[in-house]
Amino acid sequence: MPRPMTPRLGDATRGRILYGGDYNPEQWPEDVWLDDVRLMKEARVNSVTLGVFSWAKLEPRPGEREFGWLDRLMDLMDDNGIGVVLATPTASPPPWLGRLHPETLPRDEDGRVEWWGGRQHFSHSSEAYRRYAAAITEDLAGRYGGHPALTMWHINNEYCTFDWGDEAAARFRQWLDDKYGTLDALNTAWGTAFWSQGYGDWDEVLPPRHAHYLKNPTQVLDFKRFTSDMLLECYTAERDIVRRHTPHIPVTSNFMPLWVGQDAWRWAAEEDVVSVDLYPDPRDPLGAQSGALVQDMTRSQARGPWVLMEQAAGPVNWRGANHPKPRGLNRLWSLQAVARGADAVCYFQWRQSRQGAEKFHSGMVSHAGEEGRTYQEVKQLGAELHRIGGEVTGEHSTSDIAILHDWHSWWAGAQDGRLSTHVDHPDVLRAWHRALWEAHLTTDFAHPEHDLTPYRLVVAPQLYLLTDAAIENLIAYVRGGGTLVCGFLTGIADEDDRVRPGGMDARLRELFGIRTLHEWWPLDAGESVECDGFRGTLWSEEIEAESDATTVPYKGGELDGLPAVLHKDRAWYVSTLPEPEALRELLARIAGEAGARPVLDGLPERVEAVRRGDLLFVLNHGREPVTVDVPGTHRDLLTGATVTGRLALARYGVAVLRP
Repeated sequence: MPRPMTPRLGDATRGRILYGGDYNPEQWPEDVWLDDVRLMKEARVNSVTLGVFSWAKLEPRPGEREFGWLDRLMDLMDDNGIGVVLATPTASPPPWLGRLHPETLPRDEDGRVEWWGGRQHFSHSSEAYRRYAAAITEDLAGRYGGHPALTMWHINNEYCTFDWGDEAAARFRQWLDDKYGTLDALNTAWGTAFWSQGYGDWDEVLPPRHAHYLKNPTQVLDFKRFTSDMLLECYTAERDIVRRHTPHIPVTSNFMPLWVGQDAWRWAAEEDVVSVDLYPDPRDPLGAQSGALVQDMTRSQARGPWVLMEQAAGPVNWRGANHPKPRGLNRLWSLQAVARGADAVCYFQWRQSRQGAEKFHSGMVSHAGEEGRTYQEVKQLGAELHRIGGEVTGEHSTSDIAILHDWHSWWAGAQDGRLSTHVDHPDVLRAWHRALWEAHLTTDFAHPEHDLTPYRLVVAPQLYLLTDAAIENLIAYVRGGGTLVCGFLTGIADEDDRVRPGGMDARLRELFGIRTLHEWWPLDAGESVECDGFRGTLWSEEIEAESDATTVPYKGGELDGLPAVLHKDRAWYVSTLPEPEALRELLARIAGEAGARPVLDGLPERVEAVRRGDLLFVLNHGREPVTVDVPGTHRDLLTGATVTGRLALARYGVAVLRP
């Protein structure tokens, strides 16, 4: 009998944009719950996440269950037409678990125990933790799987636990045995001939704990792979339990954007729904671009609509200075997420806590209450999302450009013994995405082994580690007519972090027209290098080009006359990080030559235009009003107004236009 189709986000949205957030009513007397429901209905909230940090409430002592309060909440939500994303509470075990089973507590690389009293205090490798997590998940799924309020499962929360303890060490050895099969293969992959590190017995193999000097970089790389896989095992174990009870209900777990501990490409393939938490800094002039990057990446991982699981309605509580969002910014950034594929706009959390570590983290209902600006803006946004939901949910965004990103390449390139600590993979990624975003070019993200044929332009800001399959994929893409632009430190190492002969894979050198890569020349902080027509930062390289390559040279210094940028046919290599304006101009020119163009021409600075399905979103990220040329006649779904030829946008203004 064929297995039923995997449920999708549309099974939960049902033609609406989900709107709401984490609801933690166990922090409040029950007489507050009715007031919460009243305010939710006024704000058009149609979805809440329950139970994320409720393990001690649900299981106050080992094996005991207190579900009465959750029964009442589930019924209350259903009676008021509010769907529930029900969480497994396994991100924050109760104190009794650590007391009775200290092996469930993770240890850092110095061997120190991470005690209860915060959250995420669990060892992903602990058999006892997994057993108790499975038991509470089983009982939740059995009790609420048939409840009419249930729309989605939320497994754990922000998986982000590392563990260097003894139980993790044993699981690490098993993971390595499964991967390599023999110690000889492990020794070869890790290059243990260096520094007399050869292993003769599996019991000698440990996680990369605190060392006197530099650790083996491939050992560290494999430990990061192992950590991602162990966390994924925890996720899939709970997912499989709830899926057995409710095969028709979609399952998710929320990513943290660009978090180093998860291979999100692999994780996304195991999720019915991809969701993310997003907290740009309101004071960051590039906050909108930072949000766009995460939204583009999440949409690409989901291969379609996705869930904004958490954002802040106002300030957070973990920056040096936690600034509120100016009037209108929460609405703007929420609608930016919808433009880039979100079918759910949610917050942490519904009501701002009065106690605990996050009492200064904002909520949809702030300490100011329902008369406060935060709730009033939340209510306005809810009405607007209700208005456009039927027009936008399920619609896809497409792009002619893909940015390549791979967690394994990031992990390998971040080793301690690298050439420059100033080179940070996420910063380089942001710089290239910024260049395209400021050129008004929308982008997807892709893994270097993905099918790249749908794209006119593919850019790889930095891929230090590339597998043979990835290299052949890039070459085939260019030979098939695509345009490829790669940044510095790309194609240096294989999957075992073994430097390829010549300092860059020979196939890539041929593709770009590089005869010899003589030396890498990292730059000091604040240092720059002159190039013909622009200034480079962060990095430079001593390259000898082939005669058939077109080059842009360095000017002056040790690299005078040597190529800073070179290309052969449709393959480009950029051996430095051009300053922002120069990188924007370079990528915009190459994109134009490849046939990739902005959604709208002539957009003012800080105005973004994104097409989702047949809808055109136009967003003003500036603090001053602007006028935008929009050819043709459209109807603004937010206001009902007809727009012909020109569109006026106020500060932080948004229009959602249908032809």
